[in-house]
Amino acid sequence: MGGSLALLFGRLGRCTEDHCRALLAAGAGAGLATAFNAPLAGAVFVLEELVGRFSVPIAIAALGASAGAIGTARYIVGQAPDFQVVPIAYSGLGTLPVHLTLGVVIGFIGVAYSRAILGALRATNRLGRNRPVVIAAAIGASVGMLAWFAPHLGPGDAITQQMLSGTQTVFGIGLALVLVFGLRFVLGAISYAAGTPGGLFAPMLVLGSQSGLLFGTLCYHWFPAAGVNPTACAVVGMAALFTAVVRAPLTGISLAIELTGSFTLLLPMLAACCAAMAIATLLKEPPIYESLRWDRGRR
Repeated sequence: MGGSLALLFGRLGRCTEDHCRALLAAGAGAGLATAFNAPLAGAVFVLEELVGRFSVPIAIAALGASAGAIGTARYIVGQAPDFQVVPIAYSGLGTLPVHLTLGVVIGFIGVAYSRAILGALRATNRLGRNRPVVIAAAIGASVGMLAWFAPHLGPGDAITQQMLSGTQTVFGIGLALVLVFGLRFVLGAISYAAGTPGGLFAPMLVLGSQSGLLFGTLCYHWFPAAGVNPTACAVVGMAALFTAVVRAPLTGISLAIELTGSFTLLLPMLAACCAAMAIATLLKEPPIYESLRWDRGRR
């Protein structure tokens, strides 16, 4: 929506094609910035993913668009981050092995999630080649029925907030959280494959926070001497899973920090994102948006 609106303004203003492309990218970044209350992540995403290189004109446009968008949004909805997290103290170098291990685990999860999305898209394409509306309606009806009987499974923002605040009264910690994670893992891929307007960011944040929380809780109980904070692992997990799937670590780190205000977790995020990105690369799994472009082109 942000990119389309920016492109419309560019064409109304009779801008050149190069300027229109810059406005398109900047508008998309501004839309991301507004949706997640993360201006830096919106601008970085433009350069890291949409453009794939640093361009001074596009950087200026992206930063300006994100600043204008987030300034307007915060005037309307307030200044607080999207997720409320208790301030987390700097964990020190002693927990780096834990966060590196978390990054490795989430790297494998990210690869599995990317393949699940692509597999679901191919399956729905085969089944509903001539009836896409029927397939989309069936997926929507299934999700709606599940929401009716288990309303605590959504929406994603509420679940992420529970993961980050430590109030998992609905799920508990253990088998229930594993089951909820597995269910949302499958539903995320199937829902995206429906072909209806939607995205990948919010589901990845949910899965990343759940993965990190479960990992951190297990480490907290099994290795208490390590001084692991499960909430910190949940925040780090958000950045790591985004990195593993999208292969955009700067955007993932910026997004997680701006969403939670957890600036003290920069070092753990760097370690986990490095490990997650290395695993995804070693397994030769392309970034999800590259795979989606290739999959659409093949059709």
